[in-house]
Amino acid sequence: MIASPMARHDPEQRLSILHLEDSLADHRLTVMTLRRAPLVFDIHHADSLEAFQTLMAHHPIDVILADYQLPGFTAMDAWQLIVQNPNHPPFILLSGAIGEKAAVDAIRLGIADYVLKDDMARLPHVMQRACEVHESRRLREQAVQELAASQKRLAELTEHLQSSIEQERAAIAREIHDDIGGALTAIRFDLAWIGRHSTQEGVRDHAQAATNMLQHAIGASQRIMMNLRPPILDQGLVAAVQWLAEDFERRTNVPVKMVASAPSMPLSDAVQLVAYRTAQEALTNISKYAAPTQVRIDLSDSEGMLTLEVADNGQGLDMRALEKPKAFGIKGLQERARMVDGWLDISSRPGQGTSLILSVPLVSTHPFTGDERT
Repeated sequence: MIASPMARHDPEQRLSILHLEDSLADHRLTVMTLRRAPLVFDIHHADSLEAFQTLMAHHPIDVILADYQLPGFTAMDAWQLIVQNPNHPPFILLSGAIGEKAAVDAIRLGIADYVLKDDMARLPHVMQRACEVHESRRLREQAVQELAASQKRLAELTEHLQSSIEQERAAIAREIHDDIGGALTAIRFDLAWIGRHSTQEGVRDHAQAATNMLQHAIGASQRIMMNLRPPILDQGLVAAVQWLAEDFERRTNVPVKMVASAPSMPLSDAVQLVAYRTAQEALTNISKYAAPTQVRIDLSDSEGMLTLEVADNGQGLDMRALEKPKAFGIKGLQERARMVDGWLDISSRPGQGTSLILSVPLVSTHPFTGDERT
């Protein structure tokens, strides 16, 4: 079906009309009425369902006019033949034998409008309005489809970027562990040898100072590596989140209570990684903004659902802040959750703390692996 020219208000565009009518006199009257309007059109006449189907199959039709009662069938039979096609043209009843109730019922089923034959002068206006509505609906549906396709492409891009980021993190962590970590350890042994074998007190002092700075560098490299991809994830999500809680408590002096439904949980690498990053980001935000006196982490894999809740009793937040364009942290967590068919819920009130809950169904398959193994 082509888009309705009438919807573009261009009288020079040719309109293709199909008229389902068993009375030749009424058909001619319809043609005469339309010719009085500023229209350029072709009109195809059918007086049977077979002819109607043939014309619909071989001609691009912009609007259908149909008598209600025809020999052996009604306009609703013709309507049933086209209604399965979502792109069908507007269908207008043009009849002298239809009551108001039947017309209203037909419109409820999707018929565009109806015109009585003794009020034929209204037909051009009704056709124009029906075509405009039809075109508006078509454009709206097209926009919805394009938006859905755009959102799908954006979700695929986000998943690809997240996967690439995790792979890059794993590669960097591996280089820190294998190259930088190995080199720093070797230097530490050399400095220790110098300190033991030097007879000059000044050299021993410098060697000790360098060893202390080197130890600091080793600790920093280990912290960076743990943030990139902690090896403790190989021991499972419970152990990894427990390590996050202990590290948070050590850095902030804020007590963290962690409760897990089991000491270990059989989870895919993708789900483990999403849950770990969610807990990591939640604790980072708490340390930056919440100023709490206590944090609680609940981790459960019961009833086919992984649930991770990170809650604090801090100053809370304004939920409207999550809608800000640059609230990338939470948006990133929401996208991560969607990658494993999960979702993220956040509840908070100023002065009453914040609760962040990740929920992931465990019956789904997850194509994103996010493998960060070093």
